[in-house]
Amino acid sequence: MPKISETDLILNPDGSVYHLNLKPEHISENIITVGDPSRVHRISSFFDKVEFEMNRREFITHTGTYKGKRITVISTGMGTDNVEVLLTELDALVNVDLKTREVKEEKTSLNIIRVGTSGSIQEDIKVGSHLASEYAIGLDTLMMFYHFENDKLEDELAGKIQEEIGFPFKPYVVQGSSELLKKFGEGMVVGNTITAPGFYAPQGRTVRNTIKFPDLIDKLILFHHKGFWLTNFEMETAGYYALSKMMGHEMISLNAILANRTRHTFSKNPNRVIDALIKKVLDRI
Repeated sequence: MPKISETDLILNPDGSVYHLNLKPEHISENIITVGDPSRVHRISSFFDKVEFEMNRREFITHTGTYKGKRITVISTGMGTDNVEVLLTELDALVNVDLKTREVKEEKTSLNIIRVGTSGSIQEDIKVGSHLASEYAIGLDTLMMFYHFENDKLEDELAGKIQEEIGFPFKPYVVQGSSELLKKFGEGMVVGNTITAPGFYAPQGRTVRNTIKFPDLIDKLILFHHKGFWLTNFEMETAGYYALSKMMGHEMISLNAILANRTRHTFSKNPNRVIDALIKKVLDRI
């Protein structure tokens, strides 16, 4: 297998990967990811000790131990473009020999748990609940640039969503880790998460600009195919699921539901909802 070029995988002068500024020894095989950089410290404050910290752009990393378990928590900022950078460089840290620039024969599979916030679109999913994403529906274009193929059910769902919503493009649909869903999803709502390429128009919000799909929320709420319903909106999960599947990592997205788009309600104590999810995840790793 040819060596990976210096422009395909850029390294810093100290040998760390370009955007994350991390070396292989800086990360655990159990990684919690968050969108909001301030949430990294919120999670690591529960650690028994923090052994390593790195601040680079929106990618803030803390690695430490919680009840004897070594854990890394890292922020991504918003969007699947940042998720692509994160996962590609994390994968390189464990599956590429950074000195020889060759892919390792024996691969390492990371356990990646997204702890995020989300708004539900179904009336019966209450603000303050926790939701585990079984499937994600990508409304972004990231997978257009990869050889990614949906399985038969995923492709069927993608086609139905395109048809019923009236999108001029076909979304991608991808299942998360069934292993991690069993481990972390107990007692949570299990849902199917829509990953949008923005916060406003792509999620049916309007402020001053005219939006192209004013009835988007209503159509997504009513979408139903063979027992498959859509449950919530956010901006990263589909990218996580598709890239993790391609790279051979286990990935699950867990969401603190802070808003209900149908009831037009927002959590009065979002930090309490988020902290409860963080503690639940740490105790289940």
